[in-house]
Amino acid sequence: MPQIIPIKDLKNTSEVSALCHRTSGPVFITKNGYGDMVLMSMETYEKNLYLQDIYTKLDEAEREITEGKVLDAREALQALRDKHGL
Repeated sequence: MPQIIPIKDLKNTSEVSALCHRTSGPVFITKNGYGDMVLMSMETYEKNLYLQDIYTKLDEAEREITEGKVLDAREALQALRDKHGL
């Protein structure tokens, strides 16, 4: 369940920090009843960046497959062996 707090609660920084570290997702900050900001711990942020990088690479790989930009695995491995003298 998403954590939502009003902007006035940001005055208590230690409690907001603890909330960000207790939850594994973002904490939504509202202003006058509307969404205004999102806070999260560094761990959550870095995890999200890592996952975004993986998803981007998977999307690129799937696009290359649909475009036919693929190699036979045995041929690719043999080319690497030949290149590096293995």
